[in-house]
Amino acid sequence: MAINRAAISKELLPGLNAVFGTEYGEVNNEHEPLYEIENSDRSFEEEVLFTGFGTAPTKNEGAAVTYDNASESYTARYSNETIALAFAITEEAMEDNLYDTFSKLRAKGLARAMANTKQQKAANIFNNAFNTGVNAIGDGAAFISTSHPVKIGGNQSNYANNGAAADLSQTTLETSLIQIQKTKDDRGILIGASAVSLHVPNDSIFIADVILNTPGVTGSADNDINSVRHMGLLPDGYYVNRRFNDGDAFFIKTDVPNGTKMFVRTPLQTKMEPDFDTGNIRFKARERYSFGVSDWRGFFGNAGT
Repeated sequence: MAINRAAISKELLPGLNAVFGTEYGEVNNEHEPLYEIENSDRSFEEEVLFTGFGTAPTKNEGAAVTYDNASESYTARYSNETIALAFAITEEAMEDNLYDTFSKLRAKGLARAMANTKQQKAANIFNNAFNTGVNAIGDGAAFISTSHPVKIGGNQSNYANNGAAADLSQTTLETSLIQIQKTKDDRGILIGASAVSLHVPNDSIFIADVILNTPGVTGSADNDINSVRHMGLLPDGYYVNRRFNDGDAFFIKTDVPNGTKMFVRTPLQTKMEPDFDTGNIRFKARERYSFGVSDWRGFFGNAGT
């Protein structure tokens, strides 16, 4: 008795899933060091910045205590997108036993496409980090900007190297690390921020490695120690993101919580079904997620020169 499609479809799905899952796992998840990853149970998520209280004043004897109002600042909104792609296997291909020769390859290609989309969307938050029009965050400024408005008036900056455009170097990195240590909240109070890791494009991989792993100061003949390495000021080292499209830009992740986030509404799912009219077997991959920025203090960056 010949094996019909109804009988083989149950065996086909596990085979495709195995290939799909293997290929997806082999793609480097370069978004993971950049984002806090949380689950979502609705179409969008919102996070509100709480401004906190200002510095407590001295209370004179017999005087009334001073009251302060902690209020909400801007809101960060994450809209979960649906990412999906599919392909079909013809009835004739099934009959001629071509499943092993090209259907698995199609499954690998589908896995690669889904993974690439996720990685590119994650990288685009940083590729557009300096552009207000493309990637303005909740406070109306660009992700990396010298003009983040704050509750007490004026602006604060997470543009590394004290707001001056410069390529990655020992000097610019040290200047940026000091800048991060001076970070304040919306009420002007120091928050004790520290750097965690450096994030660079492919073009800067050797510069980053030399700066972070050389015992002495790079380019110096004075035998000075490399303080960044000696003091462990970047405890997680550096990461390379191959989808950063500006070869001069660099980013420094801080330990400030709720900086950049990824919300996962629906994890990767695969589904297969036969089509009655054509006899084709259709295979679909689908997931829902979003990337964005809540607190800009989670990253400092510089576009380079």
